[in-house]
Amino acid sequence: MENEQNSAKMNINWFPGHMAKTRKMIGDNLKLVDVVIELTDARIPLASRNPEVNKMVGNKPKVIILNKSDMSDPQINEEWKKHYREQGQKCIFVDSIKGTGINQVKAALKEIMKPVFEKDMAKGRIFRPIRVMVIGIPNVGKSSFINKLSGRAFAQTGDRPGVTRSKQWVKISGDIELLDTPGILWPKFDDEEVALNLAFTGAIKDEVMDVSELALKLIERFISIYPEQLKIRYKLESLENKTPLEILEECAIKRGCIVKGGEINYERISNIILDEFRGTKIGLISLEKPERRP
Repeated sequence: MENEQNSAKMNINWFPGHMAKTRKMIGDNLKLVDVVIELTDARIPLASRNPEVNKMVGNKPKVIILNKSDMSDPQINEEWKKHYREQGQKCIFVDSIKGTGINQVKAALKEIMKPVFEKDMAKGRIFRPIRVMVIGIPNVGKSSFINKLSGRAFAQTGDRPGVTRSKQWVKISGDIELLDTPGILWPKFDDEEVALNLAFTGAIKDEVMDVSELALKLIERFISIYPEQLKIRYKLESLENKTPLEILEECAIKRGCIVKGGEINYERISNIILDEFRGTKIGLISLEKPERRP
């Protein structure tokens, strides 16, 4: 186990070829759609936004969807609603598994396009479906969102980043058509906190990073923002004056992650902590809020 004091920046440069193709495809197909839906992770609303999207979309109407809202802190969700409202940006919190917020999405799309369709009708033009492009980083739940919006299993889903590989049109009833796109990330993570938040939530493949280092970083974050949830989940008496490594080892002992000779199985306990965070077993957690954003 490396000395935890070695806190060199985690340099992640993950930009597969299909990501570059997706960025070009988005630019080429923007002229075909009326509205852009940018799907983000409600636990990390900023880290899960591609910083190039605004530049690519330009003046095209956009709705920000904060998916996985059932996994994020409800109080922090309210802060983000206020934040986006003050910016004049339309945002909707969605749970793509249960369907919470889906009807709000449909209503928002129709509201955005109402003035356009009224002008079309005045000119005698025939009604056409609202064409929408869905953009999101890998593993943000795009396929589940599209399936719930369409009411059928149309898009392929998976819990690994990068399941969707090519664009596809999905018809939502008779008045909305969606253009799904593969997940897109940007070439380099210059901000370590952004990279960590993406890794914590699984947007970056675990194989890219050292799982034990990632678990230590997550514990460090919990000490700062959700100490009680960490204590309760792993039955820890106190976090005071303890390093992340000491807490990780205490968690390992509590969970029986010990190998022959009494040594700590760091990989096993690290995977447990990451899996339990991602599965909301530690609690409903938001890693970012407007005044605590990267």
